Amino acid sequence: MSLTLVLGGTRSGKSAHAEALATDTSRPVRYVATADPADVTMASRIAAHVSRRPPEWETVLAQDDLAATVISDGVTLIDGLGTWLAGGRFESAPPAIAKLIAASAVAEVIVVAEQAGEGLLPTDHLARAWLDALGEAVQLLSAAADRVVYVVAGRPLTLPPPSRHAPSPTTVADQPDLRHHGDRDVRPGDTDHAVNVLAGGPPDWLRAVLLDALNSASSRYPDEEAATAAIAAMHDREPAEVVITNGAAEALWLLGPALRPRHVALIQPGFTETEAALRMHGIQLERIFEPDGRTVTADLVVVTNPTSPDGRLRTMAEVLALQGHDTILVVDEAFMSMVPGEPGSLVRERLKGVIVVRSLTKLLSVPGLRAGYALAPVPLANAIRAVRPPWSVNALALAALQAAASHPAEMAELARRAAAEREDLQARLEALPVRVWPSATNFVLIEVPNGPRLVDALRARRIAVRSAGTFPGFTPNHIRLTARDAETNRELVLALGDAL
Repeated sequence: MSLTLVLGGTRSGKSAHAEALATDTSRPVRYVATADPADVTMASRIAAHVSRRPPEWETVLAQDDLAATVISDGVTLIDGLGTWLAGGRFESAPPAIAKLIAASAVAEVIVVAEQAGEGLLPTDHLARAWLDALGEAVQLLSAAADRVVYVVAGRPLTLPPPSRHAPSPTTVADQPDLRHHGDRDVRPGDTDHAVNVLAGGPPDWLRAVLLDALNSASSRYPDEEAATAAIAAMHDREPAEVVITNGAAEALWLLGPALRPRHVALIQPGFTETEAALRMHGIQLERIFEPDGRTVTADLVVVTNPTSPDGRLRTMAEVLALQGHDTILVVDEAFMSMVPGEPGSLVRERLKGVIVVRSLTKLLSVPGLRAGYALAPVPLANAIRAVRPPWSVNALALAALQAAASHPAEMAELARRAAAEREDLQARLEALPVRVWPSATNFVLIEVPNGPRLVDALRARRIAVRSAGTFPGFTPNHIRLTARDAETNRELVLALGDAL
């Protein structure tokens, strides 16, 4: 998966160099020709190009949609951009180039283009329009390319990458603190209502599996084949569609380098770590509150379902309505396993351009193992897999994933327990003068008059809760409460009443 831009002037040797790059592979090559074979003035040039290309290459004529010519199982060589633009595509070029860049995230693409502006400004209006369009298109491609080669007199010069300074802390944090998580709010000995993990640690059947994995698998490098197959079977998917990750967070952190989107829409509210990850990769972001079922225009749309910190469960129709025609939709279902029956989940749906991210650490009470995965169409799964570090998931996490897939009844019982604990907490909160959000998962959001003061009062009583003021769109007066057993919930509500 790469994008290479080969620049040069007329007769500079750029096409020959691009063809040499494409020849240096054992994979199929598709040559996308932009010259009009019916133009007699181009006949000799086309013949010269054809004569030096390997006969097994496939040749197709370029259309308005360059991305549609890209093949996923080989190399696509587009030669050349200036001729394609000259076909009256000045205004339609930017979105077409953006689609081509997105297509290169899951394929290998080489684009040959004339270097714009090396000469006098044309006096002809049409020529100036062509030059403007070419310059803009080349800069778009260059900004996204993994490699840019400038050919002069037949000699290729690889251009250095642009200077990429690390984002400043204000860029990454971008008020509120996107990287604040509930575990920071819990001290040893506190009653924990801040971390949204089912209490009590792993169930007995999982403890036995983990102990066996510790004895039998920890002494060798992790092999994720069995866990991948088990997760695929659990969701009626193919193993090639499953990418095991070091928790759901790693899958979300891999979106930037794997897909290289130019513009991402983040549907709010949601997991803030996703925004932090994309900002670290310098990607343009847009927060969208209350999309109300409308299609969102972006290369990539990320939505959390159920949401955090309010626990809202979106319907499948609501989620799918967010996806535009050429948009990749990422659905973060990290809390979905805690919802009995998982209504609205997309894990079993084989949908073009849809990536589903899941976590089992919350339901299994093993956040220290980091067991997550992504489900996606094979080209997108391959793109994520390609940028993942080796041995990303440890042997114990793999054992936990495999065990979860083989214990559906036990998993369903844990989900029912999470729902019962949340229902108990919601019922108790009705006695307090606070606003309570209806929730589908194991936590409840409330709004109080003076959130920081209440958090401090609870902290003094060794009770940890999660301020939701670090989530975009919420304030320190919003507090997320993780539900526990009935007695622990009762003690929390009594303490809340005293603090209020």
